[in-house]
Amino acid sequence: MNVAVITVSDTVARGERQDASGPAVKARCQELKFTIVSSHVVPDDSEQIQKLLSELSDERSVDIILTTGGTGIGPRDCTPEATQAIAERLVPGMAEEMRRKGLEHTPRAILSRGMAAIRASTLILNLPGSPQGAVESFDAVAAQLPHAVQIIHGARHD
Repeated sequence: MNVAVITVSDTVARGERQDASGPAVKARCQELKFTIVSSHVVPDDSEQIQKLLSELSDERSVDIILTTGGTGIGPRDCTPEATQAIAERLVPGMAEEMRRKGLEHTPRAILSRGMAAIRASTLILNLPGSPQGAVESFDAVAAQLPHAVQIIHGARHD
Protein backbone atom coordinates (compact mmCIF):
# COMPACT_ATOMS: atom_id res chain seq x y z
CA MET A 1 0.00 0.00 0.00
CA ASN A 2 1.17 3.50 -0.83
CA VAL A 3 1.15 5.85 2.14
CA ALA A 4 1.69 9.60 2.50
CA VAL A 5 2.50 11.04 5.93
CA ILE A 6 1.65 14.63 6.85
CA THR A 7 2.92 16.22 10.06
CA VAL A 8 0.70 19.11 11.12
CA SER A 9 2.60 21.39 13.47
CA ASP A 10 3.27 25.12 13.59
CA THR A 11 6.57 24.69 15.42
CA VAL A 12 7.88 21.95 13.13
CA ALA A 13 6.81 23.93 10.04
CA ARG A 14 8.71 26.98 11.36
CA GLY A 15 11.79 24.86 12.06
CA GLU A 16 11.63 25.48 15.81
CA ARG A 17 11.24 21.81 16.70
CA GLN A 18 12.31 18.52 15.13
CA ASP A 19 9.52 16.34 13.76
CA ALA A 20 9.28 13.18 15.87
CA SER A 21 5.79 11.88 15.11
CA GLY A 22 6.10 11.79 11.30
CA PRO A 23 9.29 9.68 11.39
CA ALA A 24 7.77 7.38 14.05
CA VAL A 25 4.71 6.74 11.89
CA LYS A 26 6.84 6.21 8.79
CA ALA A 27 9.03 3.70 10.62
CA ARG A 28 5.97 1.74 11.77
CA CYS A 29 4.57 1.72 8.23
CA GLN A 30 7.85 0.40 6.90
CA GLU A 31 7.86 -2.36 9.53
CA LEU A 32 4.46 -3.40 8.14
CA LYS A 33 5.83 -3.32 4.57
CA PHE A 34 3.74 -0.28 3.56
CA THR A 35 5.44 1.98 1.01
CA ILE A 36 5.98 5.60 2.03
CA VAL A 37 5.53 7.60 -1.18
CA SER A 38 5.74 11.08 0.33
CA SER A 39 6.18 12.97 3.57
CA HIS A 40 5.12 16.54 4.30
CA VAL A 41 5.09 19.14 7.06
CA VAL A 42 2.43 21.85 7.20
CA PRO A 43 1.44 24.36 9.88
CA ASP A 44 -1.84 24.18 11.77
CA ASP A 45 -3.61 25.99 8.94
CA SER A 46 -6.87 24.54 7.66
CA GLU A 47 -6.51 25.82 4.10
CA GLN A 48 -3.00 24.38 3.70
CA ILE A 49 -4.07 21.05 5.19
CA GLN A 50 -7.14 20.88 2.93
CA LYS A 51 -5.09 21.71 -0.16
CA LEU A 52 -2.49 19.02 0.52
CA LEU A 53 -5.07 16.36 1.45
CA SER A 54 -7.02 17.12 -1.72
CA GLU A 55 -3.95 17.06 -3.98
CA LEU A 56 -2.67 13.78 -2.56
CA SER A 57 -6.10 12.12 -2.72
CA ASP A 58 -7.02 13.37 -6.16
CA GLU A 59 -3.82 12.18 -7.82
CA ARG A 60 -4.98 8.63 -6.94
CA SER A 61 -1.51 7.21 -6.32
CA VAL A 62 -1.84 7.28 -2.53
CA ASP A 63 -3.93 4.61 -0.80
CA ILE A 64 -3.66 6.04 2.71
CA ILE A 65 -2.82 9.47 4.09
CA LEU A 66 -1.74 9.52 7.72
CA THR A 67 -1.81 12.93 9.37
CA THR A 68 -0.17 13.42 12.73
CA GLY A 69 -0.91 16.41 14.91
CA GLY A 70 -3.61 19.03 15.17
CA THR A 71 -6.22 16.65 16.59
CA GLY A 72 -6.43 17.97 20.14
CA ILE A 73 -8.58 20.68 21.68
CA GLY A 74 -6.06 23.53 21.48
CA PRO A 75 -7.02 26.76 19.75
CA ARG A 76 -4.86 26.01 16.64
CA ASP A 77 -5.81 22.31 16.31
CA CYS A 78 -7.77 22.06 13.06
CA THR A 79 -6.80 18.81 11.33
CA PRO A 80 -10.19 17.09 11.82
CA GLU A 81 -12.06 20.11 10.46
CA ALA A 82 -9.74 20.33 7.45
CA THR A 83 -10.18 16.61 6.82
CA GLN A 84 -13.95 16.78 7.09
CA ALA A 85 -14.05 19.76 4.72
CA ILE A 86 -12.53 17.72 1.87
CA ALA A 87 -13.98 14.31 2.77
CA GLU A 88 -16.51 12.50 0.62
CA ARG A 89 -17.34 9.92 3.29
CA LEU A 90 -16.47 9.42 6.96
CA VAL A 91 -15.36 6.17 8.60
CA PRO A 92 -16.26 6.78 12.24
CA GLY A 93 -15.51 3.25 13.45
CA MET A 94 -11.80 3.65 12.78
CA ALA A 95 -11.57 6.88 14.77
CA GLU A 96 -13.62 5.33 17.56
CA GLU A 97 -11.26 2.33 17.72
CA MET A 98 -8.19 4.56 17.80
CA ARG A 99 -9.62 6.45 20.78
CA ARG A 100 -10.80 3.23 22.49
CA LYS A 101 -7.34 1.68 22.25
CA GLY A 102 -5.77 4.97 23.33
CA LEU A 103 -7.74 4.85 26.57
CA GLU A 104 -5.80 1.70 27.48
CA HIS A 105 -2.69 3.91 27.64
CA THR A 106 -3.97 7.30 28.83
CA PRO A 107 -7.29 8.79 29.94
CA ARG A 108 -6.44 11.82 27.80
CA ALA A 109 -7.21 9.82 24.65
CA ILE A 110 -10.79 11.07 24.89
CA LEU A 111 -9.48 14.55 24.07
CA SER A 112 -8.37 13.45 20.60
CA ARG A 113 -10.71 14.59 17.85
CA GLY A 114 -9.02 12.67 15.05
CA MET A 115 -11.21 11.23 12.34
CA ALA A 116 -11.08 8.80 9.46
CA ALA A 117 -12.40 9.74 6.05
CA ILE A 118 -12.36 8.84 2.38
CA ARG A 119 -11.71 11.14 -0.56
CA ALA A 120 -11.58 9.65 -4.05
CA SER A 121 -9.91 6.26 -3.47
CA THR A 122 -7.80 7.42 -0.51
CA LEU A 123 -8.33 6.66 3.16
CA ILE A 124 -7.30 9.52 5.46
CA LEU A 125 -6.53 8.89 9.13
CA ASN A 126 -5.88 11.67 11.65
CA LEU A 127 -3.40 10.53 14.31
CA PRO A 128 -2.35 12.37 17.48
CA GLY A 129 0.75 14.56 17.46
CA SER A 130 2.82 12.67 20.01
CA PRO A 131 5.03 9.95 18.51
CA GLN A 132 3.78 7.31 20.93
CA GLY A 133 0.12 8.31 20.53
CA ALA A 134 0.42 8.41 16.75
CA VAL A 135 1.92 4.92 16.52
CA GLU A 136 -0.51 3.46 19.06
CA SER A 137 -3.48 4.94 17.19
CA PHE A 138 -2.14 3.66 13.89
CA ASP A 139 -1.59 0.21 15.37
CA ALA A 140 -5.19 0.16 16.62
CA VAL A 141 -6.45 0.02 13.02
CA ALA A 142 -3.44 -1.18 11.00
CA ALA A 143 -4.68 -4.76 10.64
CA GLN A 144 -7.85 -3.49 8.94
CA LEU A 145 -6.13 -1.16 6.48
CA PRO A 146 -5.38 -3.65 3.66
CA HIS A 147 -9.03 -4.78 3.60
CA ALA A 148 -10.31 -1.21 3.86
CA VAL A 149 -8.18 -0.11 0.91
CA GLN A 150 -9.36 -3.08 -1.17
CA ILE A 151 -12.99 -2.20 -0.47
CA ILE A 152 -12.43 1.50 -1.23
CA HIS A 153 -10.90 0.42 -4.56
CA GLY A 154 -14.02 -1.58 -5.40
CA ALA A 155 -13.42 -5.12 -4.10
CA ARG A 156 -16.39 -7.06 -2.79
CA HIS A 157 -16.92 -7.67 0.94
CA ASP A 158 -16.75 -11.47 0.51
